[in-house]
Amino acid sequence: MSYSDRMQRNHLYSVLLSPRGAPRMVDQGMQIAQQYLSPFDRLIGLIGDSGSGKSILLKGMFPGLELTNDDEGVNVRPLPIMHQDDTGFFTPHTYHLDIRFEMAFYQPHELADAIRLADERGKRVVIEHFDLIYPYLGMNAHLLIGIGEEIIVTRPSVFGPEPDDIKEVVFASIGNRRMAHTADDLVEYCLIDRRVYHFDHYDVRNGFILSFHERPQIDLRELEADVKKLIAQDLPISFLDNTHILIGDQRHYCTGPRMHVSSTGEIKDFQLYHEFLIHRITRDSQILGVVNIPEEIVLSELNSLKLMTFAKPDVGK
Repeated sequence: MSYSDRMQRNHLYSVLLSPRGAPRMVDQGMQIAQQYLSPFDRLIGLIGDSGSGKSILLKGMFPGLELTNDDEGVNVRPLPIMHQDDTGFFTPHTYHLDIRFEMAFYQPHELADAIRLADERGKRVVIEHFDLIYPYLGMNAHLLIGIGEEIIVTRPSVFGPEPDDIKEVVFASIGNRRMAHTADDLVEYCLIDRRVYHFDHYDVRNGFILSFHERPQIDLRELEADVKKLIAQDLPISFLDNTHILIGDQRHYCTGPRMHVSSTGEIKDFQLYHEFLIHRITRDSQILGVVNIPEEIVLSELNSLKLMTFAKPDVGK
């Protein structure tokens, strides 16, 4: 057994902030693979709501892996794992399947039997919606990943965690991520009206940060008021294509178009901090926005609210 595999066996539980844009999610998947994935892991389970970014994360973790289906449609049919050669020759070394999707075509026990067979033959199986197949499978994943407002990476043992434990956490928190992402795009939408186009996006818990190399000449209270008007109008937010959403009937660029609330009125307690933050090292000017926090933003209390957990920036989302 390799040194890296022995080190992974000591890993219990890690929590990362879920990125909202696709480029950041792919990059996060690559980092998870480098830091937590062992070459000896044969069963990788993902848990998260539709649109949370499971397929995009997998593209970062396993570059080149042909996903049997994703948000864009069906890629491979018939399902390879259901047609394994008796000898094991001329078959994939890594299988992918989306349990929620495949349960429309197969019974759960059929899928579980195919997964166990692949595992017995030393194949790797990557499973989305792992919580749905776990009761029929009889074994937990070697590496279990939950995606909500945060990404939970865990290596289950006899003491857990169970897939339902991860599901309970990530399904409860993803609403904040959807609200924050939509609020982020509404602020961007209003900035474009002010001819402000160039800034970086950062993810924070319960909110977002927009960072500017040159401070724009705008009033943040007025900006907040304009965003709140859009929220009050309860405009529908809908998917248009892989890089655009519709805000009402207005097209808007976004690299995470499925990670949104269905209408602006679903955003709770939106507010902007009314002064620009100054990054201590880069000296960039930053706008901080938060959602679902009823109290007025008090900068000295942000750490106690656990808001300032940064992920890598993605220029232009």
